[in-house]
Amino acid sequence: MPNARMVSLVALSLIVGQLIIRGWLVATGNFYWDDLVLVARASSNPILSWEYLGHGHDGHFMPAAFLLAGVATWLAPLNWVLPALMLVVLQAIASVAVWRMVRTIAPRARVGALVALAFYLFSPMTVPAFAWWAAGLNTLPMQAAMAWIVADAVRLARGDVDDARRRLVWIRSTVVFVIALAFFEKSLFILPVALVAAVLANGGVRATMPTLRAARELWISLTVTAALWVGVYFLTTDPTSGEHSVAQTARLVWRSVTDAIVPSLVGGPWEWERWTPSPPTGFPQMWMIVGGWLVLAGVTWWAIARRRGGAVIVGCAVLYAVAAQIPVMWNRSSPQTAIELAQHMRYLPDTALVFTIALALLCAAPSRIADVGGRHVRTSDGETGQGEEKSALPAFASVVGALVVVSALVSLVSFSSSWRDNPTGDYLETATAALHDAAAQGPDGLTLLDQSVPLEILQPFVYPDNQVSRIFGRVAPRPDFGVATDRLFVLDTAGNLVPGGVTQRRIIYAGSGTCRTPEVAGPTRLRLDGPLFSWPWTIALSYCATRDGEIEIALEDGEAVRAPVRAGLGSVYVRIGGGGDHVDLRPLTPGLRLHTGAGRVGEAAEARFAGG
Repeated sequence: MPNARMVSLVALSLIVGQLIIRGWLVATGNFYWDDLVLVARASSNPILSWEYLGHGHDGHFMPAAFLLAGVATWLAPLNWVLPALMLVVLQAIASVAVWRMVRTIAPRARVGALVALAFYLFSPMTVPAFAWWAAGLNTLPMQAAMAWIVADAVRLARGDVDDARRRLVWIRSTVVFVIALAFFEKSLFILPVALVAAVLANGGVRATMPTLRAARELWISLTVTAALWVGVYFLTTDPTSGEHSVAQTARLVWRSVTDAIVPSLVGGPWEWERWTPSPPTGFPQMWMIVGGWLVLAGVTWWAIARRRGGAVIVGCAVLYAVAAQIPVMWNRSSPQTAIELAQHMRYLPDTALVFTIALALLCAAPSRIADVGGRHVRTSDGETGQGEEKSALPAFASVVGALVVVSALVSLVSFSSSWRDNPTGDYLETATAALHDAAAQGPDGLTLLDQSVPLEILQPFVYPDNQVSRIFGRVAPRPDFGVATDRLFVLDTAGNLVPGGVTQRRIIYAGSGTCRTPEVAGPTRLRLDGPLFSWPWTIALSYCATRDGEIEIALEDGEAVRAPVRAGLGSVYVRIGGGGDHVDLRPLTPGLRLHTGAGRVGEAAEARFAGG
């Protein structure tokens, strides 16, 4: 039987091992999807403004996560090193907090405490959200806060805190709760989890009222904080927007249970597949699903047969695993949502932590008394910890736990291989270098028009955060982004800066004059060969100008923009919003006259695809 010092050293070794593995995982990763949305917003807004911090992002209210993302973007724009370090540091804080919680709940359990810790540290349920920066900024602070507050709640409920420190403990936990909420609104679940954990650690359901009284300041403070935060959340976000389906929610929740939570109990899945731009999807083998159910059944039997209150502990953990999936799956339950969304597993880190709490509670629960040969014999002793010496169960649990950890590492390696199949990192690196090179041309260098990043990087429904001017807004040095240029260059799908052209959505008819007799001396309407719907378009217009100057150009229902022209033959490319069936043109410089040739309205693209 290991002593307390050895247990602490093993726990420290497990945490360090986890951080090394997680460090390797993020070192081989890069930005992905919502990461770039955070970068785009941090690059186009002051990072301390409410417009940035209070933005409702995809149903989330997360000002603290926005703040960290903004600081990282400000210090090292599009440099993955800083986000990777953030994730490892946040994981270290969470892992230490979990070990503190396990030792608080089960102070005399040794092998059982290490098994509970190892389950949290290496569970596949915690991997996908960790590797994804935007998701990690949400869930890692929640995990750390949940572990910390559960530990404090158990200490207060048991009376382990003297009167001189009670105020410090509940105020500290309230501050931690507020911080967690500022990262992720799902941290509201911390309150019921902490309450149930404190009740079960204090003797079970019959100890509910004593637990409420023993930690009343904490419960009042957390409840008031949660109520206020709910009000703020619904004022700043619209979580009910979009299509929703009860049937689809039920299918997603069930798939999450059977193909994500259950196989993770044996370290699965081992197979991860990815179809860019989606994140990796886990596909467990049937034996993993069956094995997971068998593990759950075995733990349930042991809890009921050997631990007083074990059925309630297991029941609460299972209830959380299912109930916690309902809000997020409801939010994703449109008829178009693929059922495989539930197998991405990025919504499960808090479930892994609740299972860890349940394991610690089972280790701490008093054992049942068995009658053997006319005398009472303890199968184990939760109060003294000596029962672990009298049973082969700890050794068996250690072997099974080690096998599950090995299986989980196989899953992590497979996930990492799939996660690396991501074009974003190469695109950002190439594009940043191309922008640096373009800026080196000097003060008369290029002016770039805005454009969307490739579809495999970000898709149009996140507009305008898929625009290069926002994603690369804090990169320096780089050319200026403007609304008009006489030399059109674009970033290709690999991130290289190449000559651009304009696709032919509509044709602008040539003017009736000539270069000798220019027809545009005042406000003029240029006809299109058909109507346009309102959208950010790019106009390519050839002209002859009598002198250098400036023109104003607008689509029928859009705002006018200014563009420079040069004497003689030339072309101008203008990024403009609006629609309609004509283009309005007006010289602004006195004495400027123009003849306009044929032009195009469409999307900026590589010249080889745009036809010039």
